[in-house]
Amino acid sequence: MNYRMILYLTGKIMLIGGGVLLLPLAVSFIYGDGCHWAFLASMGIFMLCGIPAFFKPKKTELFSREGMIIVSLSWILFSLIGGLPFFLSGEIHSFIDCFFETVSGFTTTGSTILRDVEHMSKSLLFWRSFTHWIGGMGVLVFAMAIFSQRDARTTYIMRAEMPGPKIGKLVSKWQFSIRILYGIYIALSALEFILLLFGGMSVFDSLVHTFGTAGTGGFGVRNASIGYYNSAYIDYVIGIFMVLFGVNFNVYYLLTARKFLQAAKSDELRIYLGIIAASTLLIALNIMKMCSGFAEAFRYSFFQVASIITTTGYATADFNMWPVFSQMILVFLMFIGACAGSTGGGIKIIRVMILVKSALRELKKTISPRSVVSIKSDGKALDKEAISGVGAYFIVYMLVMFFSILIVSLDNADFTTTVTSVIATLNNIGPGLGAVGPAGNFAGFSALSKLVLSVDMLAGRLELYPILILFTSSVWKKS
Repeated sequence: MNYRMILYLTGKIMLIGGGVLLLPLAVSFIYGDGCHWAFLASMGIFMLCGIPAFFKPKKTELFSREGMIIVSLSWILFSLIGGLPFFLSGEIHSFIDCFFETVSGFTTTGSTILRDVEHMSKSLLFWRSFTHWIGGMGVLVFAMAIFSQRDARTTYIMRAEMPGPKIGKLVSKWQFSIRILYGIYIALSALEFILLLFGGMSVFDSLVHTFGTAGTGGFGVRNASIGYYNSAYIDYVIGIFMVLFGVNFNVYYLLTARKFLQAAKSDELRIYLGIIAASTLLIALNIMKMCSGFAEAFRYSFFQVASIITTTGYATADFNMWPVFSQMILVFLMFIGACAGSTGGGIKIIRVMILVKSALRELKKTISPRSVVSIKSDGKALDKEAISGVGAYFIVYMLVMFFSILIVSLDNADFTTTVTSVIATLNNIGPGLGAVGPAGNFAGFSALSKLVLSVDMLAGRLELYPILILFTSSVWKKS
């Protein structure tokens, strides 16, 4: 274990964390909300934690376990220090609540403990939403986009943080790949921001909602979320961009490189769009009697389907009041999630696709034991390692969910609230059902449950293993 290299790179990431706070600090001065000193103090702590970055070790090799530890420690430290502005300003009194809110921001979950978000200072609301934008592509991906070319060789860090069952570079160098992806990310964000301005949103509201959509996070600045604006135009703009940010960013690269046929061959993309279309139509038909007509039902249905499958968490309606059939479709979408390589969470379309194909293969082999059936994705046969990896991930996922539900159940909340609170946080969705529905929040949980749900958010965002590895004693051994 190369402890010095872990400290060195983690320190560099902490320095970037301090620099990131310059933006909300500027917002605090612009609006004169008095929170500037809380940001300055937090910046100072980030800088202190970054001191190891000035002492580069002689041995610079990194391997998989070091990469996972750097990722998990960086995300935890980012969340701990990133929560200080809320605590030091006095606007959130419990530090556990501050930690929960910041973890929810960086992991792009969108679950909140705030009962009245509209009374929070502008700079804190900006910081709260900006954590979504940073966490959408990944805290360390953001850092690596800024690192020097010499540090871009640490591919194990990227493999530990970037979502999906398999990682493929766009070009030969990781840092160049990251900058291509960030260019696409920024371009989509800028386009949404402009379109929201055309819809009558203020500059501030357009910016924070762009952050929330791009990161598929869902923090808003209104208690009624997007429903506050009561605008079909805004609903469709944000809904469409939620869907776009839930697409594998490699598809966008292929489109910009004019490799249209290769992009069109993506099985994951076709299934993703097909699920959205089918779910939207079914829910729209199911809730039509509650609306003024099919057009309104389709509008609400599309927005919530886009919000849930991409794990964004914005709301235009209280789906707690919808028929059980519609609620069950949304619960299924909570598990499925968006595409691998997107800013969305959940199990991911590609994993669900492989699990279903594996089950069908076993069924065919039961009927015809001598048959040879391969599992394909995008026309290519998957190797046994990829298939077994997906199966192992699903087992670990279910175990984490089971034990989390067991611990959270100690709060004696109702069954729906208990179960969906874990589903919503582990899948980085935001709202669940019951007391944690779109009109509710997570404030009523105990400190223990909030910590468990915070770990679930981190585990879900980092695909389980980087967080779980911290609790494995063998990984900390020097040899």
